[in-house]
Amino acid sequence: MILFLGACSATSSPIRAHTQPSHTIASRPQRICGTRHASPPRIYGHVVWIWLENKSYGQVVGNGSAPYINHTLISECGLATNYHNITHPSLPNYVAATSGLGYASLGRFASDCEPHGSCRSRARSIFTQVSSWRAYEQSLTHDCAKSSFGDYAVRHNPPLYYANLAGCASKDVPYTRFEDDLKTNTLPAFSFITPNLCTDTHSCPLGTGDKWLGEQMPRLLGSRAYKNGDTAVFITFDEGDDALGSSNHCASNTTDAGCRVATLVISPYTRPGSRSGTLFNHYSLLRTTEQLLGIHQFLGEASHAKSMRGAFGL
Repeated sequence: MILFLGACSATSSPIRAHTQPSHTIASRPQRICGTRHASPPRIYGHVVWIWLENKSYGQVVGNGSAPYINHTLISECGLATNYHNITHPSLPNYVAATSGLGYASLGRFASDCEPHGSCRSRARSIFTQVSSWRAYEQSLTHDCAKSSFGDYAVRHNPPLYYANLAGCASKDVPYTRFEDDLKTNTLPAFSFITPNLCTDTHSCPLGTGDKWLGEQMPRLLGSRAYKNGDTAVFITFDEGDDALGSSNHCASNTTDAGCRVATLVISPYTRPGSRSGTLFNHYSLLRTTEQLLGIHQFLGEASHAKSMRGAFGL
């Protein structure tokens, strides 16, 4: 990918919508995954995370209001069927996934606070590990904004919560920069994409997020970075719907529906229709990303998590 009610706006997406209706985009088969039959690279050039909000697995998978997710991305790529968030609410999940911090260290973020005072950490993060990174924030109007406004939620922008992280002014940027970086083939090693409060499905229906993905993903999947065969993309949800289950210990909780989320794995090496029932979680996503980018010292709980690499042919 949580309290704001964002208005769904026709101008919220910086990339011009396709001229075809969204249902046409969603229903047309696409050759996205499994396009490379050679062994995957040992080290990838790019890993992209896209985080959506507050939907449990059963609210997404098989939902007819999300045809692009189900009939294109899930059908053509990979789906982790037993993947879990870490806790509730939003912010601790964003922090856990990017730092590997465990439950004892996540309490300070439990109020979804803004990144001021004690609501920051000096922990290392994936952003300090990689050779280059950028956070692309939809509805962000200026770089590195540390307070929420409009449809921009700072609690969904994890780099700002690391007190020792440098480069915010040039690396934490409006989402419009993503299209520029795709066009110029200057995508960083690690990209963290945060849709706004409407298109991340927090304050608007799942179908809104599905339509946004249907408009945005073809640009990424048609880019030189992806076609070069060294880019992997992960789409996940920060947490399940806490109305379905509100456990705050979700990493290995297989009985609480509020702890299980849909996570999609997209790469040229992932076999179309791949499924894995292995218990994964946001720490697994961190470990997998570290492996793909050639990092051998795993952060915090990522050192104990299962990697998704083998399950999805990465």
